[in-house]
Amino acid sequence: MIVNVNRRLALVLCACASMLMASLPRTGHAVLTIRITQGIEGALPIAIVPFGLQAGAQPPPVDVAQIVANDLTRSGRFSPLPFGDLPSRPSEASAVNFADFRLLGMNNLVIGKVRALANGRYSLEFRLFDVFRGAQVKGYEFEAAPDELRRKAHQISDIVYEALTGERGAFDTRIAYVTEKKSAAGSRYALNVADSDGFNPQVVLDSKSPIVSPSWSPDGSQLAYVSFEGNRPRIFAQNLSVGTRQVIAAFPGLNGAPAWSPDGKSMAMTLSKDGNPEVYVMDIATRLLKRLTVSAAIDTEPAWSPDGKSLVFTSDRGGTPQIYRIPASGGQATRLTFEGKYNSRATFAPDGKSLSLVHGDKGTFRIAVLDLENNALRVLTKTTLDESPSFAPNGSMLLYATTDAGGGALAGVSTDGRVRQELAAQQGDVREPAWSPFRQP
Repeated sequence: MIVNVNRRLALVLCACASMLMASLPRTGHAVLTIRITQGIEGALPIAIVPFGLQAGAQPPPVDVAQIVANDLTRSGRFSPLPFGDLPSRPSEASAVNFADFRLLGMNNLVIGKVRALANGRYSLEFRLFDVFRGAQVKGYEFEAAPDELRRKAHQISDIVYEALTGERGAFDTRIAYVTEKKSAAGSRYALNVADSDGFNPQVVLDSKSPIVSPSWSPDGSQLAYVSFEGNRPRIFAQNLSVGTRQVIAAFPGLNGAPAWSPDGKSMAMTLSKDGNPEVYVMDIATRLLKRLTVSAAIDTEPAWSPDGKSLVFTSDRGGTPQIYRIPASGGQATRLTFEGKYNSRATFAPDGKSLSLVHGDKGTFRIAVLDLENNALRVLTKTTLDESPSFAPNGSMLLYATTDAGGGALAGVSTDGRVRQELAAQQGDVREPAWSPFRQP
């Protein structure tokens, strides 16, 4: 971690150098607009039919079929047929004419229907068909409150995605991110949580002070983050359902880079309370600390392996920022990155076989993936100032912060580099993304 690298690292280092360095959730309005900038050539053709309604019924508050189509489109792996090009709009299996969809080259077909119930809830049914076999692949029925329909639509997308790709879908997940709005009165920062498609944004914390390093608890119920309230960095953990928060670390000097352990019982962090930024692990229940690194260098940005047996971190102990690995019990750190003079902010893929990281080369900072089996480094992004990569819980995509003509923005790239997205906020800069774990049904 070196000065003048990126915004988040600069804030942390500023806190180290100076040694100086709440609110309940509320509805936000900065919906992230997602634009697909590159998809997979030969994406799978699929027909998604608008869901049928009972005669004379009022339409539900959201268009379930449109959400499913949008989800599959932004995955980059599917090419839904425009609604206007559908040869028919069946909502019952008996009404499907598979020959019509075969003529249009559709591999698969999704139909469904929504029915209002007497208790104010909705019954939601869908079916996925293999068009060429004329056979049903999946079919489910849900019951949901009006404000649950959007999430149910994402769950349908996950079912379809997994059935057709063999990979678990990650549409029914959330993302955390920080926005900064500048005005004559100064900057205002907000920690936000939204659905994976940018909808339903909620403000977790609004503050005049910078907020960095959001980190999800493994069950998705809490967010840890660093807030510079009172002109000093402290680590907080906030319960997302009720809005209460607690101070996790407020030692003299730097308190930064929180990372929950996979079992949720511990938190790794960077502290300089003993004079130098080092990696520590705290038992959350007892608040007991274990120091993992001992170095004259800056050791920071810890991240756990999925099995909880080791951590990676950034250190300039070799002269430039590089990624090292250390057992969770402590011991000798092993250097992992050797290509390039700058590698930082590593996170493990969900399967533990690779790392995402920020790779610096000739004045550019891009998102890369390091294969831990063969040590091959693959640069995924093409922009010049990218930071804070975060894996989707299924490992298919990386969300990261970048800089565009309008300032700070979020972007996404598939781990094979073939799918790219841009996520633009309506107002202000947006950065510090963190993708949630899978949600409970």
